[in-house]
Amino acid sequence: MFICICNAITEKQVKAAVAAGAHTLRQLQAELGVASCCGCCAETATDYLPGGRYAAHQTVHVLDDRVAPAANDGVLPARFTEVIARRA
Repeated sequence: MFICICNAITEKQVKAAVAAGAHTLRQLQAELGVASCCGCCAETATDYLPGGRYAAHQTVHVLDDRVAPAANDGVLPARFTEVIARRA
């Protein structure tokens, strides 16, 4: 599916740019040229960014306690949480 018709930018290209680290519309514009002509695709492109409607789904895994407290630390270590992002 085309996201930006003016510049022939596809959904696949937008997803790849986000997977490669684009987190803002400005970064997508710099990398792909999306929303740099008429701007009609800006909202749709933003939906693919983190926090957007089509953003990656996140799975949260709670890991074991992996850090021993320091000798002068009277508090037990907090549990670590690992977040794995999957692209839609």
